[in-house]
Amino acid sequence: MKKIIYLIISCFLLHATAQALPKRVILFGIDGLHWEAPRRLKMPTLHHLIEQGTYIEQSYVIIPHHPTVGEYSKFNSCSFPNPVLHEGTLFLSPENMMVQELFSPQQQTAFVVNTTAYKSVGRGFSTLVMDDTFSDAEVVDCAINILKSQAPVLMRVHLQRAGQRGYDISQSTPDKPYYRNIFAPNSPYAEAIENADAQLGRFVDFLKESGMWDETVLIVTSDHGQSHIGWHPLFDEESWKTPLLFVGNGIAEGRQLDYFEHTDLAPTIAGLLGKKWPVSDKQAGIFVKEILKETDMRGYTPRAYVKTINQQIKEFNLLKARFILLSETDGYFANFVALLENETFIEPFYHQDRILNWIEAGTITHLIEANEKVLKMMRNKLSDKNNNHPAHGSP
Repeated sequence: MKKIIYLIISCFLLHATAQALPKRVILFGIDGLHWEAPRRLKMPTLHHLIEQGTYIEQSYVIIPHHPTVGEYSKFNSCSFPNPVLHEGTLFLSPENMMVQELFSPQQQTAFVVNTTAYKSVGRGFSTLVMDDTFSDAEVVDCAINILKSQAPVLMRVHLQRAGQRGYDISQSTPDKPYYRNIFAPNSPYAEAIENADAQLGRFVDFLKESGMWDETVLIVTSDHGQSHIGWHPLFDEESWKTPLLFVGNGIAEGRQLDYFEHTDLAPTIAGLLGKKWPVSDKQAGIFVKEILKETDMRGYTPRAYVKTINQQIKEFNLLKARFILLSETDGYFANFVALLENETFIEPFYHQDRILNWIEAGTITHLIEANEKVLKMMRNKLSDKNNNHPAHGSP
């Protein structure tokens, strides 16, 4: 009898778990969202949602480089964080599956954005709307119409205007009150962020009024952060960080995590919708279950790969720049720079210009270890110079 009762309870629990899966996950992006924006600007919608969900104040994206020449540019029309988000890995490849392709064409998916810059990550969406002429409000209107007429299991909605206004500030002249300050009075960036929050409010209102809210997980974030002076320069650490919020069906309420990296977004979206991410976690992100109300967050130990690699790339480039300057008066450093360029070490540094070769490292941990070896060598060379003991011989 006890066994029968146990089986009945087990079946009930399994059924309840299956019922708990959301019908859809919606990734709502506000381009170039600075991690401080929610507390420095008027964002009442986001503040209200933060109280209802799981929030990461500073989530990390891979360094937002945007090369327009070389192998990367042949396959990608947008900066590193976007293919990383969709592919769920730092080991980018044209052959990688993107998160939307885990569901399409068997299930509907949709992507709406007011720029064509993301065309390379639009592959595989059932519905793809990329229109440069749309305002942020028109993007939300379009997304709402798709939800009314279709049943996408995964949707990405991206509002581009704030990022564009951030770039405008980076190019502004000293006569502007917001010169080199995105948070200054009359800042077009601040205005665009506050408008984006209002559009988020309209979108949430629709989900609630239509009865979709309780069946949805909404993720609010950006594809990269924003420098205080505008845009997302490569080595400005403000560019690497952006807020991230999960709210809705099955998500823990009022919870905060101290770290998250966007390689984990695609596997987490897949997990929320009951699918397993098809790439080894040694090469890709993971399903971060600590966002779920049923998961205890105590002992949460994120891997922090992205933050580490970003810091390594920044240090490598700054050290290399110092060696180039030293080369003007010391031929030894000219030789060392040449060796760096020729990648003649046992294993070369995996910097931003080699991102399509990162997969050659095999695992993310090995990539970090290989980078650290090169950085140690570079630090030692500079230390020798600073200590007035010129180094000789091959590196």
